[in-house]
Amino acid sequence: MKAIVQNGYGTTEHVSVKEVERPGIEDDQVLVKVRASSVNAGDLFTVKGSPYIIRFSAGFPRPKDFILGWDVAGVVEEVGAGVDDLQAGDEIFGACEAAFAEYVAIKRTGLARKPAGLTFEAAAAVPTAALTALQQLRDSGGIREGERVLVLGAAGGVGSFAVQLAKYFGASVTGLCRADKMEFVRSIGAEQVIDYTTEDFTRSRERYDLVLDNIGRVSFSRMKRVLTPTGRLVPNSGHGGMSHVIAGMLHGMLSKNVTGMKIAKLNREDLDLLAELLQNGDIKPIIDEVFPLEETARAIDALDRGDVKGKVVVAVR
Repeated sequence: MKAIVQNGYGTTEHVSVKEVERPGIEDDQVLVKVRASSVNAGDLFTVKGSPYIIRFSAGFPRPKDFILGWDVAGVVEEVGAGVDDLQAGDEIFGACEAAFAEYVAIKRTGLARKPAGLTFEAAAAVPTAALTALQQLRDSGGIREGERVLVLGAAGGVGSFAVQLAKYFGASVTGLCRADKMEFVRSIGAEQVIDYTTEDFTRSRERYDLVLDNIGRVSFSRMKRVLTPTGRLVPNSGHGGMSHVIAGMLHGMLSKNVTGMKIAKLNREDLDLLAELLQNGDIKPIIDEVFPLEETARAIDALDRGDVKGKVVVAVR
């Protein structure tokens, strides 16, 4: 089967298409014929090898045919002996390692049934970004109805889901983004939008109960200025590099207002919840552009340029 592999760090020059062996499955797994996947910040970090800690999972000192990708939407090809509620032909979406490939082996706990009427491309845009937004707002941030929420990087993959989910939870949402993305952020539910290129939100008189940081380029001391006395700052980005990750960990241990950096936990219950929200129209995936599997490197570069609204999707034909 075809897969997208990485054999070095730095740029997508080290990313290529390769024929690899189709995966087998264990009792608690399902073999899925992939129809679509999507690009996440984690893929970009892995390609760059930054934050540096990523290299210890992708390959040190360099990766060797490391298969990229996390998000999956596709059709069940085969089920393990311990899976009794799915069968060949079922349409699913979820997340697993090595997702940029024609087939993946995925644990039952890592997938949900694809909502009826949702395309594979749309479903593939959901898992990692929406799970991250959900868990950071609900679990790390303890979001409550009526609160004022500020989403940094509101036009991106996690940010666009965070705006919609914060509205679902009954919050009043302000989004931070570039001028050319402001109308988009308003269209997905933000009452207020700040253009970070012309306004320093940390000097504003506005105060927020919850700040979700998806950009990782503003110091924690400055972001804490806009919190209410009981406000929570939830850092969710490695874009600032290893120094920002370390700073997030330290602030999380030392400050009652900072939650510390956490990675989203893949679980069946939250995927089923997202499927329900998608089915009911409470949230919707936003797709900026779709690339064929063979052009996954271009898809990653598109995310890196910062022009994306919502998600970049990879279609597997």
